[in-house]
Amino acid sequence: MDGVDGMDEGEKLIPRHGGYRKLKSFQVAQLAYDVTVRFCDRYIEARSRTHDQMVQAARSGVQNIAEGSQASATSRKMELKLTNVARASLEELRLDYEDYLRQRALKQWPREDERRALLIARRPATADDVAQWARDVHCGRSGQMSTTSTSSTTSTYPEIAANGALALLAVACTLLDRQLATLEKTFLKEGGFTERLYRVRSKARGSPQ
Repeated sequence: MDGVDGMDEGEKLIPRHGGYRKLKSFQVAQLAYDVTVRFCDRYIEARSRTHDQMVQAARSGVQNIAEGSQASATSRKMELKLTNVARASLEELRLDYEDYLRQRALKQWPREDERRALLIARRPATADDVAQWARDVHCGRSGQMSTTSTSSTTSTYPEIAANGALALLAVACTLLDRQLATLEKTFLKEGGFTERLYRVRSKARGSPQ
């Protein structure tokens, strides 16, 4: 039954929540997590602290988006907090990838690099999709790169993989920034659970039994 005391219309005390799997931010963050696990297993020493930190940062991004979505039922404040934690975790992971490239004298591609654009344009859904993109870039099979572009030069797989992950993280962080901005506006306009409880109770008391 919807609403309170049999009410079918109006504001609900416990609104719909937990639909995080449909959030684009969750989907891209989860893909970045899967890609990071593969990257770390292949290119980072398994027993190193960096390996664990990168995997945990990627996982934290995914988990906190999900937990924030679940928490939205009773706490907009907690939703904001957890979503912001997710954003911070992905930023930490982005710095780890940048450090990896810098410390190994590998090139970090600029945001406008064609190879990054091609990855995003493909809308990869799985780590296998990203791996196929990496193979195509490495072998020059993209079919869309200009032969005169500096981005068409051969790159190593670690460089391609790290820059691919950075491209995905840039998308995820942008989506989370927009999500946070929307959550803040909603919180300022509607308040949290306490305000919603007051509104619903007030309406229930004013309705005929």
